[in-house]
Amino acid sequence: MAEQYLVDYVYVLVFLIAGIACGLGPLVISRLLAPRVLFRKTLEPYECGMDPYGSAWNIRFDIAYYLYALIFLAFDVDVLYLFPVATAFDKVSAVRGITELVIFVGILSLAVVYAWVKGVFTWPKRKVC
Repeated sequence: MAEQYLVDYVYVLVFLIAGIACGLGPLVISRLLAPRVLFRKTLEPYECGMDPYGSAWNIRFDIAYYLYALIFLAFDVDVLYLFPVATAFDKVSAVRGITELVIFVGILSLAVVYAWVKGVFTWPKRKVC
């Protein structure tokens, strides 16, 4: 019986060491293989291909970036809702399931139409200073 406990502890130790190795391995490899010379462009912040303007403490991005992020969240919530509905579709009546699905997608479509009317999907032209 004591041998079985020892084997169980060895399994836990092996998994612990493997977990630590998987966590620290990429850090060590990148430290060994990363280039040592940093260029000026490397140190600039990067966000979706848009060049930031302002100082390092006051980095500002265009508002369109945040609007796109909100639209992405709307679609992300849509997918998070549709997967459980699709998996449980055979457990509810077809009329109720389709009705709930159409109502949810309709409300999401209204959010997209509202964003479209407000001009969120038209990228503003940047003023050259």
